[in-house]
Amino acid sequence: MLVELRQAGSEALLDRLDLENAPQPGRWLELEDKSFLVLQRRHRYTLRNGRYEIASVALLVKPQIKPADAQRWRDGWMIGDPDCRFNARSPLLRCAVWPEGPCDACTHRELR
Repeated sequence: MLVELRQAGSEALLDRLDLENAPQPGRWLELEDKSFLVLQRRHRYTLRNGRYEIASVALLVKPQIKPADAQRWRDGWMIGDPDCRFNARSPLLRCAVWPEGPCDACTHRELR
């Protein structure tokens, strides 16, 4: 399937790829030397024989290195310790108290 990588905000075309499965929002897409966080996914359809079919997928991405403490959580990814009370449980933000992390050295760390 044809996948377009577009810069979030400006929607400038970064690359075109042929991927078997396009990643969902909130996941990282790692290519050879680049890493992107997928923020949004848009489908493009074509009409063939009276039916709509997916022709391509446009991914709005943010160039970002996958943090070392990123981990799978439920259906997506998150940064930091999921047991901490202040953790945002998000791939974009670690926590409200100390967003730059790491969680191991945080003095505000509390269990949920």
